[in-house]
Amino acid sequence: MSAVVAAKLARAMEECSINFPLLDSALWVTLARGGRGLKGSAGYRIVATAGQRPLAKDGTVPTGAEAQAELCFSTCAEILAEAGMGAKDVVRINAFVTGREHMAGYMAARDAWLASTDHLPASTLAIVSGFTRPECFVEIEVTAAAK
Repeated sequence: MSAVVAAKLARAMEECSINFPLLDSALWVTLARGGRGLKGSAGYRIVATAGQRPLAKDGTVPTGAEAQAELCFSTCAEILAEAGMGAKDVVRINAFVTGREHMAGYMAARDAWLASTDHLPASTLAIVSGFTRPECFVEIEVTAAAK
């Protein structure tokens, strides 16, 4: 990520009007674990991954959405580790599945990956028509922030 993009993202996070931890609201109904938003502060390093596909190092794709999501999260963890970060630093998850039937597997993998964190990142899950490789059901990108 270029310094200009990182600075713009950090500035946008500073200007966000939603404070962490998030308010629980009777009006906010959620179908799954996930925060509504987070507010960053000056002095944080930002890491944003590209969408991670469920491709093993040998080029194979696991069967089933949960196994695919586990592999995507594992790849995200490797990227974050290179920056000295981990799941505990994730502030946003964008995930994409190719059908409603893949939502439960994705959510199980996500919840397992976040089990040791003390907060829930802002999270979006979208259903898309497909990916370039038809055997892929899941793609995940994360944004993390740490001092």
